[in-house]
Amino acid sequence: MLDYPRGLPPQELGFERIIYTKAEGRATVTINRPEVYNCFNFQTLSEMARAFLDASWDDEVGVLVLTGAGDKAFCTGADLDEQEKFLARPHDYWKWMGAFIDAHDRLRNIGKPTIARVNGMAVGGGNEFQMACDLAIAADHAIFRQVGTARGSVPAGGATQWLPIIIGDRRAREMLLLCEEIEASKALEWGLINQVVPAAQLDAAVNIMTAKLLERMPNILRYTKQQVNFWRDLSWNMTVGHARDWLSVDADSAEVAEGLAAFHQKRKVNYSAIRQARIDAGEDEF
Repeated sequence: MLDYPRGLPPQELGFERIIYTKAEGRATVTINRPEVYNCFNFQTLSEMARAFLDASWDDEVGVLVLTGAGDKAFCTGADLDEQEKFLARPHDYWKWMGAFIDAHDRLRNIGKPTIARVNGMAVGGGNEFQMACDLAIAADHAIFRQVGTARGSVPAGGATQWLPIIIGDRRAREMLLLCEEIEASKALEWGLINQVVPAAQLDAAVNIMTAKLLERMPNILRYTKQQVNFWRDLSWNMTVGHARDWLSVDADSAEVAEGLAAFHQKRKVNYSAIRQARIDAGEDEF
């Protein structure tokens, strides 16, 4: 008889950037970098992907909850200290994007319902990870935001494809082009999340939803999830490979460099200089 893979005790996986627990039918993945608002680097993404794979293999796990450590941030997307290194080695961005795609694919295809426990800011790639979950419950102080066009990174693959499906085209364009904060109450109104509760009630609300899901049939849940994933999977798979290559080529561009410099120098992006440089380059060329 074939010995198919089974889930492992979390302590045997040796994670350093996430906390992974399993108990009473539930697996919980916590991005554990509160000192940097739970942004993710290559190692974090790799550990998340491994945890999602383990949860998918473990027959005792019926629901997965994704969250961030502390009470300030769910996840704020890519680690910009790591992203700055790609200015010198842009080809490494392609490798990083592969880890990002792998984590998303394993989360979406985990075969079990997933809940985003949004305990604070969900920004950029963090908002993409909460959207990748089936359901989302947010604390009332949480905010949602895309920042790519303000900071120098196209949110291609997740936000550009899934936001129009989830909240509609006009609202998606508002989030993607203006990069303004969306409060939890508005996110609920728009359909970006399922529920908003006071922060003190967040765990109780997640526990209630988890218990409800565990009272449903696992095989039926899995295939229902697969069917509902159709439009997200279609848009993701049609675009994310192209996004990976384009973002890798653009990783050392002037716009990315200015966005990262402004972040690290704690100043505003000099948008006027970027636009003037484009005008000057055009004049020189023609």
